[in-house]
Amino acid sequence: MAVLLQSLRLIDSQRIHPPKNFIFTGSEILEDKGDSGLKIKEAIDCSAFFASKGWVDLRCMSGEPGEEYRESLDSLGDLLAASGFTKAVLMPNAKPAIQTKNEIQFVQSKAKQWLSDLVIQAAATKDCKGEDFTDILDLHHEGAFVFGDGTHPISNPDRLLKILQYLQKFDGLLFDQTYDPYLALFGQMHEGITSTRLGMKGIPNLSEEIAVHRNLEILKYAGGRLHLQTISSKGSVDKIRQAKKDGLKVTADVSLYQLLFSDEDMAAFDTNLKVMPPFRGKEDRKALIKGLKDGTIDAIVSNHQPQDFDSKFMEFDLAAFGMSGLQTFLPGMAKLASELTWPLLIAKITEGPSKVLGFDTSKMENLTIFDPEENWVFDQKSNKSLSANMPWFNTTLKGKVKFVINKGRFVKI
Repeated sequence: MAVLLQSLRLIDSQRIHPPKNFIFTGSEILEDKGDSGLKIKEAIDCSAFFASKGWVDLRCMSGEPGEEYRESLDSLGDLLAASGFTKAVLMPNAKPAIQTKNEIQFVQSKAKQWLSDLVIQAAATKDCKGEDFTDILDLHHEGAFVFGDGTHPISNPDRLLKILQYLQKFDGLLFDQTYDPYLALFGQMHEGITSTRLGMKGIPNLSEEIAVHRNLEILKYAGGRLHLQTISSKGSVDKIRQAKKDGLKVTADVSLYQLLFSDEDMAAFDTNLKVMPPFRGKEDRKALIKGLKDGTIDAIVSNHQPQDFDSKFMEFDLAAFGMSGLQTFLPGMAKLASELTWPLLIAKITEGPSKVLGFDTSKMENLTIFDPEENWVFDQKSNKSLSANMPWFNTTLKGKVKFVINKGRFVKI
């Protein structure tokens, strides 16, 4: 039984297309030309909605196994669907880390029932500590092709070099949140005028830029594929832009909320704004916007890092880093749409991340349908996550996902 989507406006990387009718047949999505002969089960007026290929998130986290109270795999699956994502990369930072066949099989079994497809980022080093290697080849035989230490940078250059070499045996992909942990030691926010005024230890741009430079030089020497996650500074954007011109196989992403906040927003000591990398200055934000527009930055990510109440409701310098970023992703994009345009935003969460992962982007196998203007209240009742570490909690937001099509399923959100 087919579903008719009336007057739906598709968005791709080029433009917002005029309204057309589409049919979801139960197995594929087709333009309705009036001659399908299908029996329509339901007709939906989509004249107020936009749609695109299903969204892809390259960076999200669950607490399971080990810390299910922050986010279980079941709640993460529901949250991804409600947020419009049909594919997501799960970071390995659990307890234990996702670093053996057993953990991969456990996560895969949990994700079978999800509406969204899951890509597991397997730990590159044991317990994500950057020291001993995991059994990379065995993990690949279990289906893993993305490796990294998630929220922990691979700061040991010897380990980074050897991981890049190992991954070339099967064209694997290394993800790294690149910064020097010693230059960021004890830091709470971006180092600048605001941190000085607030009396907080700052994290300088240098901590990221020197690590980006080092990793790109190692990539040039070793070969392989490297994806730099959550870049935040102008210097990083400049270095990645040049590396791409030099022909290195490097890609990059930026957290959505890095485009929405700056270090000046930290004045109220809201621990929900304590993230890594920290919110930088306005010049860095301008460079990130330019990097998105010229293709230096390939994707925008949610960087969903749920934290329980106790880890955030404390003194700022003791609070955990991280922000919940999935359910507010569309409202965040809506705030940026006038500056970045919907086609560019959609490109950075569909074609961009799919190409990073090496997936085919030519077919429309799934669909995310959303209302960019609908207002809704983000509170305990509407929250799909087990955590609420987001500064927009208990506020009214604009932009809501309405329907998701994936795996032959049509789901109303």
